[in-house]
Amino acid sequence: MASLEERIGLLRKGAAVLAASSDEARKKALAAMADAIDRERDAVKAANAEDAEAARREGTSDALLHRLVFTDSKIDSAIDGLRQLASLPDPIGRVREKRELDPGFILEKVTFPIGVIAMIFEARPDALVQIAGLALRSGNAVVLKGGREARRTNRALVSIIASAVSGVIEGEWILGIESHEDVDALLGMEKLIDLIIPRGSNSFVRYVMDHTRIPVIGHSDGICSVYVDASADADMALRIMIDSKTQYPAACNAAETFLVHRAIAPVLLPAMGEAFGRLGIVIHGDEETARLIPSAIPATEDDYHTEYLALECAVKVVGSIDEAIEHIAEHSSHHTDAIVTSDDGAKRRFFQEVDSADVFCNCSTRFADGFRFGLGAEVGISTSKIHARGPVGLDGLMTTKWLLSGNGETVAEYSGQGGKRFHHKELM
Repeated sequence: MASLEERIGLLRKGAAVLAASSDEARKKALAAMADAIDRERDAVKAANAEDAEAARREGTSDALLHRLVFTDSKIDSAIDGLRQLASLPDPIGRVREKRELDPGFILEKVTFPIGVIAMIFEARPDALVQIAGLALRSGNAVVLKGGREARRTNRALVSIIASAVSGVIEGEWILGIESHEDVDALLGMEKLIDLIIPRGSNSFVRYVMDHTRIPVIGHSDGICSVYVDASADADMALRIMIDSKTQYPAACNAAETFLVHRAIAPVLLPAMGEAFGRLGIVIHGDEETARLIPSAIPATEDDYHTEYLALECAVKVVGSIDEAIEHIAEHSSHHTDAIVTSDDGAKRRFFQEVDSADVFCNCSTRFADGFRFGLGAEVGISTSKIHARGPVGLDGLMTTKWLLSGNGETVAEYSGQGGKRFHHKELM
């Protein structure tokens, strides 16, 4: 059996083939992936049922189980995502800049695939489909390491995807790995792997960053806040709060903290307490919150640093937008934060001063998603500021090349006191 390094070496060769493939071929391959997953859904669900049963026996949390179970609706969404990816413009070969240095001497900045991407993610089979689809559409080879709880499902999906695409795209482009030893070996392969995208806890992402020289796009905790301003419509605010917390509590873009301006708290918090109580949401609140929501558990400082991923949240009453922004700066994971307000000035300040990848106004934090943004899918939501930030879709999986086309020009012609001058004419 070939070693991991040999298999990734084959992947690197396959990446060159995939990068040179036509737009039509990659679209056709995505359609083949979607059809194959639909056709083999019973086999996928059977593997997933085994994973879920094993996870339950091991006492896996409800939040992780919710992510793990690959229901028909999740399979349908994953298939729809692949078809949407196929409908998007080709990300390869797009001209970002075009400049004439001198007549007939043309410089272009053009998009190209990164190469081989290693993706380490949680036990979410739908994420595997999204990532594989994004890699294929963007012309990148991909190494996939999903959470061990989903290993049977992931194994089935990688096999189905590889087989479906083999008749359309030549060469190896997808590889599933399963062991921690493989991950540790992968971290040392800087000559074969161009980018690592880890998703998980802060400690895990930090471990990856500390143990590799390969560039890393980090995405760890999703400690997302909703701030309700003094001018907010209380009914709108409550709808947004409920959706941000309950639409999918296990997601990284679900709200964990609610900051409520003191002026609206007497109206909003009792209604919130009643609504959240009906929905079974546990509230950890400061003293002012507890006076208005008697069922609230006294909050500690740790509660405002906690990603619950469940029907549980922290609430704090604040005296101003300044206090809200300061709280977010101190406690946020810089993922997604939202304001509910009717004051345009407050909206502008929040957008300008909150340093997060996604900053929203008058809508749910759950909109922080590549599919909802129209990116087709995402490999994750990056909280770093270099290369890609926010939902990382096709554009985040591309790099660029500078392409210069001349007619025999030499640097000597443009040097010295009598040398020619560049006119740097922008062509786009």
